[in-house]
Parts: sequence; C-alpha cells; structure tokens
Amino acid sequence: MIPAAVDYTRPSTVEEAVRALTDEDAKVLAGGQSLIPLLRLRLAAPTVLVDLDGIGDLRGVSDDGDALVIGSMTTHASVLADPLVNRYAPLLAQATATVADRQVRHRGTLGGSLAHADPAGDLPAVAVALDATLEIAGPGGRRTIAAADFFVDYLTTTLEPGEVLVAVHVPKREQWSSHYEKFNRVAQGWALVGVAAAVRRDNGNIAEARVALTNMGATPVRAAAVEAALTGAPASPATVRAAAAHAAEGANPTGDLSASAEYRGHLARVLTERAVIAALGMERPAHAA
Repeated sequence: MIPAAVDYTRPSTVEEAVRALTDEDAKVLAGGQSLIPLLRLRLAAPTVLVDLDGIGDLRGVSDDGDALVIGSMTTHASVLADPLVNRYAPLLAQATATVADRQVRHRGTLGGSLAHADPAGDLPAVAVALDATLEIAGPGGRRTIAAADFFVDYLTTTLEPGEVLVAVHVPKREQWSSHYEKFNRVAQGWALVGVAAAVRRDNGNIAEARVALTNMGATPVRAAAVEAALTGAPASPATVRAAAAHAAEGANPTGDLSASAEYRGHLARVLTERAVIAALGMERPAHAA
C-alpha cells in the first residue's frame, strides 16, 4: 500500500524540530523502522513528517561523569559498537544485539525505540532496569523524566505535542554484571517475553538487583518482588530460582495468537531465572535449560 500524501521537513537543530512539531498532526521520523510500515498501511496519517536525521547533536555517546549520555538518534549499531556502552552499560549492549536484524539495527535508533513505546520492544525494559533518565526538549525548554515514569500505556509516553526526546542518560554500572534474555517465536522477531537483569555482588551475596520485563503488560514491568527476594541473599542457583518464582507478580500480560497470558507468566519466571543466573556468571541448572 502507498502512504498518504504528507509534508516533509528536515531540521538541522533541535529548536527547529520543536518549531516544526507545533502542527498537532506532525510526527517525528527517527530511524523509521516502526513508523514507515505504519504509514504504508495507513495506520498513521500525519500531515507533516519531521525528520531528525539532520540533527548531528542527537548522535553519539559521551561520558558525563556518573552517567553516559546517549543521543536519541544514535543507531542501535552504534550503541552496540560503542566502548563506553560496553564498559559501563553492558546490559544495553546485550539487549541491543537482539533487536531485529542488522539492517534494522543500522537504521533504527535508541530514541525512536523508546519513544515508540512498543511493549514488545526490548529497550524500554532495559531503560527501566538501568534507572535511565530521558531528556526531552519542547516549546517550554528542556525537562528530564525517569524511564520508569516515561511509559504510560500501550504505545504511549509522556511526550507532549511539540516535544522531542533528545538524549538518554544511563547511570554507569561498571561494578555490576548483567544479561538480557528473551524468547521469540522466530529469529529476529518481537519478544514474547524478555527479561533485563542486572546484579551487583558483594562477598558472595547479591547486594543489589534490577530486573525489568518486556511484554508483560502495556508498559515495561519492574519485577520488584524478584529484586526484593534477591537483595541481600546468597548468590546461588537456589536463591535465584526462589526469587524468579515471583517474576509475574504485579504484571498484567495479555493473551494473543502468539501466547496466552498464563504462558507469558510462565516464560517470565523461566527467563528471569535464566537471566539472573547468566548475570551472576553461574552455570544454568538443568531444570532451567
């Protein structure tokens, strides 16, 4: 199908982009990997496309002391290859490596993935698990919001008309270990369920834990019960298995043609155990294979 007619503008600064978005039917074009299919199917019909590809300031990764600052137009491939990300936020690199295929990773962007807010997308849950902060520019200036508060419903964020996601601030986790585990029906497909896990060990115990779930609700789900069960406990397979049993608590998975809600709950428990075991660098028990 051919998209409906639409005006197109390619600003060179964030300020120009914000002004271009004053049209209430304007739509941001980042990597286009989610938007273009919607346009072709006429499931989206904006009057103006505001292409952010010409704003160089929105690309790249920089070290800001306690955090990394990643421009919203940084492609998945660039995130995956960046030495700062791999050193200080390896969970982001691990999850990014599972996003679709190489072609998508070379065009798709971190900011586009987060702003699209698909609950089956891998990176929103990672942003929540890493306690990332999102920087947003709009007509009233700039503001920041925690990733946990950014996602409000299915394909819906706190972005207001005229606002643009410009950067993602990711706290450094150099002393942490992490793993992203997902289950999909076909290679390069959307996750039926995914688990982003990060842990910090201290003298044989789990000092801190961060666990967030993909596709277990309309927004990323922080597995608070799992984190509470892990924190302060011995770093052992038995501990992890007991904690993972709480993975679906507080989640609200939906059923569809790919999986029932009950099956997604089962996957959350199994994948949480796998993800935390891998993050701790332990051998996976036979029952978790």
